[in-house]
Amino acid sequence: MTPAYDLNGKVALVTGGARGIGYETALQLHQRGASVAVLDLDAGQARESAERIGERTLGIGADVTDSGAMMAAVAETVERFGGLDIAVANAGIAPEGATARTMPPEEWERVVEVDLMGVWRTVRAALPQISERNGQLVLVASLAAFVNGTMLSPYATAKAGVEALGRSLRTELAPFGASATVAYFGWIDTEMVREGLDRQPGGKRFQEALPKWFFRRLTPDVAGAAIVRGIEERAPRVFAPRWWRYVSAFRGLVNPLLDRRTERDAKFARMIRLSEQEQATKNEPAAR
Repeated sequence: MTPAYDLNGKVALVTGGARGIGYETALQLHQRGASVAVLDLDAGQARESAERIGERTLGIGADVTDSGAMMAAVAETVERFGGLDIAVANAGIAPEGATARTMPPEEWERVVEVDLMGVWRTVRAALPQISERNGQLVLVASLAAFVNGTMLSPYATAKAGVEALGRSLRTELAPFGASATVAYFGWIDTEMVREGLDRQPGGKRFQEALPKWFFRRLTPDVAGAAIVRGIEERAPRVFAPRWWRYVSAFRGLVNPLLDRRTERDAKFARMIRLSEQEQATKNEPAAR
């Protein structure tokens, strides 16, 4: 069956493209015939990843929180490939699990700066080309956009904002024949997830407080395939694992029940108390 949006001959830019979900997305877009700009904070890694993908690729080093750098990245992509049809705003970071009361404010704000404002600055730089060329934006959100964000409040806040932005953009771009897709992922086996769940004490406690099935991980290529499929179908939203689409559809009913349960759950209360004690110890000034 012919896809609604043929990727062959298109030009794509993927942020956070040197590894994980971003790399797999860039690779699979390239395999469908697109030319791809791989953008990452580390310019060397961006170039190495572009070289691994093959011809019709460009590695660019840029910080998604820097508006000027993102404008320059889009301009470089257009100069190299003649235009830009697809922008995948994937770059993101996660905080160390902690309560909003004890998390250092600069860490809280940095997560929102990268995960929400970085997406916005990617979108803003790409919008003129996307609207002129009937193109597509993909904004990578998370299940955290609609699931209780205990111990990860800046991440959940940012991802909820990304979801709202993506929904608005889809309607705003429709008159121009362009579109936007929001991607919602669970636990993908990336370095960010391994760091947060496997190496940090808060992540280990979080796993103790919830059923094991909740943390089943998918590989980055599955997430990349979901994004590419969403682009080809011009889908408003994509999920991996797919069954989370049903939780999202009934979030108005499910979320109040889950919120009520977690606020009364002894495991959650213990996790929060231990985290606050740990953060308090960490933040104590060193003895002289």
